[in-house]
Amino acid sequence: MESVSARLSQAGYELPEVAAPVAAYVPAVEDRGVIRTSGQLPLENGELSCIGAVGEDGADPDDAYEAARICALNALAAAASVAGDVDRLARVVKVTGFVSSRPSFTGQAGVLNGASDFFQDIFGTPHARSAVGVAALPLNASVEVEVEFALNN
Repeated sequence: MESVSARLSQAGYELPEVAAPVAAYVPAVEDRGVIRTSGQLPLENGELSCIGAVGEDGADPDDAYEAARICALNALAAAASVAGDVDRLARVVKVTGFVSSRPSFTGQAGVLNGASDFFQDIFGTPHARSAVGVAALPLNASVEVEVEFALNN
């Protein structure tokens, strides 16, 4: 099986710099063979790629799907920074995603497929997931994703 770094490269991705925390936390921690990330926003070059609530007269669900993919890439970078090497990450165990949603929007699972599809492409294995609609997210982001990664032995 190809390495995570090889799959990233073949898919045209580079790990971004890990975003500095906006409050009193760290981007990721390791505990007993699992790396857990803090919630990652869809930041690209320091700018949010998608803002505001998703749904009627709000952010477009397709844009939010892409934002979830960016969140996933940022989570991978945060985990790799703790692991010391992205190839130490064996698989994604669980993804928890939050979608800032208009009251009538019920497509949170579809938005979070942006993260899940990314991880499926990179790791080739399924993972558990929760997709939650919320009223608002930090910095008015449309999506936030946190991830648990298992480490290689």
